[in-house]
Amino acid sequence: MNLQHRIEILIKLGDYLQKNEPEWQEAKLQAFQKNPWFTLEFTDIAVKNIVEIFLQKDLLEQWTKYYHLDDNIIQKNIGIVMAGNIPLVGFHDFLCAFISGHRQTIKCSSKDDMLLTFLVKKLCNIDAEVQLLVSFAALLKGCDAYIATGSNNSARYFDQYFAKYPNIIRRNKTSVAVISGDETSDELAALSDDIHLYFGLGCRNITKLLIPASYDFVPLLRSFDRYKYFRDHHKYTNNYDYQLSILLLNHVYYMTNGSTLLVENPAAFSSISTVNYEYYDSKEMLNELLRSEQDIQCITGKDWIAFGKAQSPDLFSYADGVDTMQFLLSL
Repeated sequence: MNLQHRIEILIKLGDYLQKNEPEWQEAKLQAFQKNPWFTLEFTDIAVKNIVEIFLQKDLLEQWTKYYHLDDNIIQKNIGIVMAGNIPLVGFHDFLCAFISGHRQTIKCSSKDDMLLTFLVKKLCNIDAEVQLLVSFAALLKGCDAYIATGSNNSARYFDQYFAKYPNIIRRNKTSVAVISGDETSDELAALSDDIHLYFGLGCRNITKLLIPASYDFVPLLRSFDRYKYFRDHHKYTNNYDYQLSILLLNHVYYMTNGSTLLVENPAAFSSISTVNYEYYDSKEMLNELLRSEQDIQCITGKDWIAFGKAQSPDLFSYADGVDTMQFLLSL
């Protein structure tokens, strides 16, 4: 299967996803029933981004041309351990291995083991040769290289298990936003999307805000109101009620619109339903705060990634800033 053919069947997959046929709707429903965080709304958003940003012929050709990709690669078997925090979060890793021409053996997260397997079956229906390139396994053994995504704790085990092989091992990451204080209502609404999409479970979700001194939080809190329906989601509500109880018991000052908590806290990571914030009073202090953050996937703001784009990474946006495609081509 040459490069051009791989691109063509990926385009066909994108066309299929846009049709949203009954069997795909059923697969999404089953994924939601197994993992209530994977609502149909958020799965559809993830799929829309995949189709519009990844599975477009011109974008795929531009991407592969940048790496001078051809059909002369020495094929290896890539073991991929996928995360499961948001729907199809590992699709970019799958895409990198597939488009490069390597074989891949995938270990899905138990939280997200239905959507990608369905899509790979669909690719096999489009072209049976896909079966020679993609397989799934409960345990990864005998691979030539590994890409593993997980928590800081699991990364320690990955370091041990895969130390003898070429590898990319990813740890906990999160994202922050820089508020200037003069954002429009549309910009605040876009920031609210960056915070709330996928219930805030993604590494590209904003979990901390850097706020100018004397900031008026009221417009920001109002922008959160479009996600008040989260209170109807039992798992989210349990987290909100728990976090609110902790704040009340410890007499910690907080702000809320009734569904999202704002708490002054210098930590980059925050709990589900909570967004941390920290003040800055000068550009120098802001730059120092940003330099001190060690676990940042992306930064949004007027001088960084535009608000509302955090959850729409393009083909060249690699997790942890490690170029997965270059890694695969260097094997």
